[in-house]
Formats: sequence, structure tokens, C-alpha cells
Amino acid sequence: MMRTMRASAKWIMGIVAVSFVGWMVFQVGMDLTGSSGPSVTDAVASINGRKIDVQTFYGAVRNAQDQYRQQGTPLYTLDEQRALEDQVLESMVQQIALDDEYERRGITVTDDEIRDAAMTSPPPEMFGIPSFQTDGQFDMAKYQRYLQSQTDPAFLFALESRYRDELPRAKLFQRITADIYVPDSKLWKIYQDLNDSVAARVITILPQLTATDDEIEVTDQELKAYYRSHSDDYQRPAIAYTSFIQVSREPNAPDTAVASARARDILNELAAGGDFAEIAARESADSGSRQDGGDLGQTPVGTHVSPFSDAAMALKPGEISDPVLTQFGYHLIRLESKGTDEYHARHILIPIELEGEHLRIVESRGDTMDLYAAEQDDPTALDDTADRLGVPVSQAPPVMERSQMRIGRYPVSDVGIWAFEAIEDETSPVIETDHAFYVFRLDSLESAGVAPLNDIRDRVTAEAKAAKKWVKAEELARQVDSDLKGGMALVNVAIKYGLAPTALKSFTRGQPSPALGAAPEAVGVAFGVAVDQISGPIKTDQAIFFIQPTGRHRADSTAFVEGLDDFRNQILQQARQIRVQLLVAALRDDAKVKDNRKELARAQRAQPALPFGQSPAPNTRGF
Repeated sequence: MMRTMRASAKWIMGIVAVSFVGWMVFQVGMDLTGSSGPSVTDAVASINGRKIDVQTFYGAVRNAQDQYRQQGTPLYTLDEQRALEDQVLESMVQQIALDDEYERRGITVTDDEIRDAAMTSPPPEMFGIPSFQTDGQFDMAKYQRYLQSQTDPAFLFALESRYRDELPRAKLFQRITADIYVPDSKLWKIYQDLNDSVAARVITILPQLTATDDEIEVTDQELKAYYRSHSDDYQRPAIAYTSFIQVSREPNAPDTAVASARARDILNELAAGGDFAEIAARESADSGSRQDGGDLGQTPVGTHVSPFSDAAMALKPGEISDPVLTQFGYHLIRLESKGTDEYHARHILIPIELEGEHLRIVESRGDTMDLYAAEQDDPTALDDTADRLGVPVSQAPPVMERSQMRIGRYPVSDVGIWAFEAIEDETSPVIETDHAFYVFRLDSLESAGVAPLNDIRDRVTAEAKAAKKWVKAEELARQVDSDLKGGMALVNVAIKYGLAPTALKSFTRGQPSPALGAAPEAVGVAFGVAVDQISGPIKTDQAIFFIQPTGRHRADSTAFVEGLDDFRNQILQQARQIRVQLLVAALRDDAKVKDNRKELARAQRAQPALPFGQSPAPNTRGF
């Protein structure tokens, strides 16, 4: 048994390493001395006065990258890379905030506590390891024997680190939730909220339906006044204005012919008796189905693009289609079965890619962009390279920080990050997409702040008109309220003003009727007004309501008593989770974070060219 366990240690450690890699993010190499604030030369960030140096931060990022690669989802773009860096930094902020709270509360963990937890409370991921199971169920004795044997020291080290990190957190969370108690009277009120129900008739006044846009006039003076009074609503992030050149990477007719010929060759191989699944695993460009022999599973008609679905439904089970052309390339489809509105098929995807001389020409033009235009501080470099390639210099759409630019119908990654770390007139690296090579030049940056009225005039006009519609809705609500108080029936009032009354089926406070827009004020009134009585106007963010309850069902107190213990445990668990979430959010909000990554990137860009033979500074991006 122990030999079997030790033979499994390598892959067990692999699971543990992935599970415990977060520990490496937080504990290796940080400057935890509480020294003075960081300079951009030696710290990526400062969190509550603790510096995170370049090596520590990007080492943690590399660990996270490795996990993504192990999961089969490598990061290709700068946008994806920066999002990962943000996640790593946010994890560090949260962990340091928790560490500081442990220290403030005097929470510590002893070696005996770690040993006891390791022996009696295995990490959840251990339960799925076959070596720790008997008849498919986790066997605590096997797990404990494994720990007591001559286990891989790296495993024990990772396990200890896991508990050294998690036990203080468990102690903190237990301490802050120990006082939570819910009396029976409160439980009954919660139970009522979940089980009391009411049916009602409703008149709904929607402001947007009180008038058309053409019927609402907004003068220039009113527009400016509205803009000034709502300026906080028009804050926007920084905006970059760029120019660019591009070289198309779209396949041409000869490339399409090569893909078509390859599809025909594969079809001939299948016709000669080749195994479809084996050939799909070898040849298909569809990474989602390739490993399953091209199997797409049971698919409703219309899920795939029309040429594919039409071709699949035209086949008989067991038949293989001729090459089917879609926007993704050529498909060879084998139908397994079909019904009236779904089918089960396999396919082999042959993409249409650059080939031969066309590929050589496109790559050569890309190399020219890289050599003469990319990463230059001379603004004329882009224009000179455009002349060299015979392409225009185009104005790119304005891009906000961390947003994705679109050139025509195609997204272009990375520009929304590069532009805000660049220096004006600087050019980008070559940015490669499936459709083109691009080089951008930063022409200007507009600081974050309130957007000028001329830039958002249409938006402000629409919102000013919407405000006037609300005024009309409130006036209509006053007329409706007056008629209802005068004794008119709700249905008759609705007809008078062209407001169709709505009959709402029974709903609870926990699951309110969608017709009320889940507005708590409207839901509360529905339960607070007596049956057949009519409420006054209830204004919410979406509409103004008049509600007339038509029936009410009370919660069953007998069922409440019978299930009280389980219900209490459920509510206590929810209350504890909420308390923990609030604490973690408060600690994060109070954390003092200084993120120096942008300054580091700009400082690195601004470094002068080094003399021949001199080594550059370390790459702060960590890859």
C-alpha cells in the first residue's frame, strides 16, 4: 500500500502545487518591514506600507501563467496579461489586508494546530485522489497513513503552508461570526418573507411612454443647465487618440484553393476507409472537438452557422459531406443521427490560411513594419513606413483606458493598455491579429474628467428629455391618484388614461413579480396594503405604480415549526457568509494601495538606447 502511495506522490504533489500556488504569491520575497513608501525603481506596488518588489510580483504572475497553461488556456494578448496581473495584485492586497487584521487581533497559529488540522481536516482536493479512496469513497485512514509515512518533503511543506495560511483566516472568520444569533421571532419573519404571497392588480406609468422624443423640446439653455447639474454622471476615463498603419493578413483565392484541395485529400482518405475520429484528431483545426474525434454532440438546429447546419441536416446517418465552406474554413461533416430539430455530427475543420508566396509577402511586409515603424520615438517613422509599404496612415477610433479598440468589425487587443503607458508620438510594437498586422502611433492623450458637452451632446439631450418625461409621468400620476381617491375603480381609471391594468399572479417578497421591476418599495406596498384597497403612487427608478392587492396567502406556521432547526442552520450560515464578505470588503476598501506599474513601464520606455554590447535592465514584465 505505501509503495503505491509513494508512486502516486508525484501526481498528488501536482494537484497540491496547483492548489497551494497562491501561498507562493503572498509569502515569497515581499518586503514586509513596513519601510517608507516605494520608489518606482524598486517596487511594483505598496500595500499598507509593504513594498512588493518586481521579482516577487512577476514571479507570482509567472506562477499564475503556468496554471493557465496547465489548464490549456494560455494568455496571448497584452489585455489578457494585464488582466492576470490585476488579479495577482488584487490577491496580494486582500492577503496583506487579512494578515494585518490577524496581527491587530493577535491571531496566531501553533505548530500543534497545524499538525492536528492536517491529520483531521484534509484539504477538499484530497477527497478526489484515488489513492485516498476505498470503494470510491474518501478513506481518512489511508490519508492519515500517507501523512505518517516518509512522504515527499515538498508535499508536507506545501501542506503546512496551506494550513498556516488558512487557519488564521478560519480563526478570524469564527471570531467575527461567533456572536451571530437569530431568535425564533426573526426566523419566523424571514420565513414569512419567503412564503407569504399576494396577488394584485397594478397600474404602471412608464415615463418613456408619456411622450415621444419628437414631442419633447429641450432648449440649449436647458441642456447646459442639465449638463451642469449632472456633471458627476459624465465622468469618463482618459482617452487616447492614435493613428495606425496595417497590413492585411486575409487569405486570397490561391490560399482558399490550397485549403479546398487539402479538404478533398482528407475526404479521399475517409472514402478509402480512414477512421473519421482518428483523422479529426490529427487534422482538425477545431480545438474544442478535435480531441473527441471531431464530435460536436447533440446540437439543436441553428446552433452552428447556416451552411454547416443545412449541410448536416441534408445528410443521412453515416454519410460524410463534401467540403462545406463557412467563415471558419472548410468542414467535412459526418452525420451520426438526427431528429426534426437537432442532430449529432462530427466534423473536421480545415482553416483557410496564408500559403506559399502570399505568406512570404505578408510576413515580409510585417517585418518591414517591425523594422521601420514599431517602437519608434520619431513620429514620422509611421508615415515613412506607410510610404514604403504603399499603405495609408489612418485615424483610429478614440480608445479609453483598458477598453478594446475595434478597427471596422475586428477587435484589436492591447491598444487600450499600450497607449496609456506610451509617450506622445511614440509607436507601438507590431500588434498581430488574425486579420492584420498593425502599428499605432500615440497622437495625444486626453485626461480623465468630465466629458465636454459637445462630445456627449446626444447623450445629454436624451437624458434631459427623459427627465422631462418623468415630469409628465408625475403629473399623470397625480391625476390618477385624484380619480382613485374620488372613488373611481382602478380598472376604470386605467381605461380613462389609456393605462392597461395588469393582473399579477401570486408572488412572495423573496421572488417578486417581474412586472414590479423587483423594486423593494413597490413590493413592500403590495404586502402592506389591505386586500382590495388601492395604494397611492409608488415611484421607483423605473416607473410609478398603483397597486391593489386582490388576494393574500399566509405562511404555514406548522410547517415552520417542523423545519425550524434546518431553517435556523440555513439562515445562520447565510448570515455568517454575509458578515465575512462585509469584513473582507471593508478591509479591502481600507487598504492603502499604490500601484506603480504604469510609472515603471513609462520609465522603462523612456530609457535611452544602450551602447552596443551593454546589457539592458531586467524585463519588469516577467516574461
